[in-house]
Amino acid sequence: MTAAAAVAGSSFGLVNRGGGGGGGAKKVLITGVSRGLGRALAVELAKRGHTVIGCSRTQDKLNALISDLASSDRHLLLNADIRSDSSVAELARVVMEKKGVPDIIVNNAGTINQNNKIWEVPQEEFDAVIDTNVKGATNVLRHFIPLMLPNKQGIIVNMSSGWGRSGAALVAPYCASKWAIEGLSRSVAKELPDGMAIIALNPGVIHTDMLSSCFGTSASLYQAPDTWAVKAATMILNLTGADNGASLTV
Repeated sequence: MTAAAAVAGSSFGLVNRGGGGGGGAKKVLITGVSRGLGRALAVELAKRGHTVIGCSRTQDKLNALISDLASSDRHLLLNADIRSDSSVAELARVVMEKKGVPDIIVNNAGTINQNNKIWEVPQEEFDAVIDTNVKGATNVLRHFIPLMLPNKQGIIVNMSSGWGRSGAALVAPYCASKWAIEGLSRSVAKELPDGMAIIALNPGVIHTDMLSSCFGTSASLYQAPDTWAVKAATMILNLTGADNGASLTV
């Protein structure tokens, strides 16, 4: 099955297979959907009949993903850069136009620095980690929370890390970004109305490209993303307003 690509406004790449959810399916927005945990979660949610709304900076990977999603006409994949506030604003506009308000948002997009002591991490590499992991997640909150507020419904999952609750040598920028996600999530939780929830979620240790950059070949000893996604999808789908402000682990 080939992917259909179109353009929705300026350079905003769109992969859309049409119609909405149906059958009580949840609409789940996943950032960083084209690889790693985001991709695995999207595939698992689609298998369960939910609607995936995903974004990534890589159009060819979005095109490949849409073909791998069950009931592919249900889903919407968009080319967007969460580091850019204007790109996220356009993302929110197109999502509202095509699918309406997401039921769940998974702030998954992230990056990590190359293993290095903090004084040896180049400024641009540090900035890339903060711009993606912290500012990017915040851009999503800025533009999507207001869409959820009228109905006082919606679950937001901010991907954290075990390194957002501890420290590790050689990955200080990444640790700092995930500690920021923990603090951001707990603080925003106090600003949300009853019925909504924002959660910091530690996915655990999974064999992804990011883990390989830290652990090298030993990364292969850990569970694969598709195995993780089965547990993660169940957990995320069962979150409620009562979980607001929690720091959880898959």
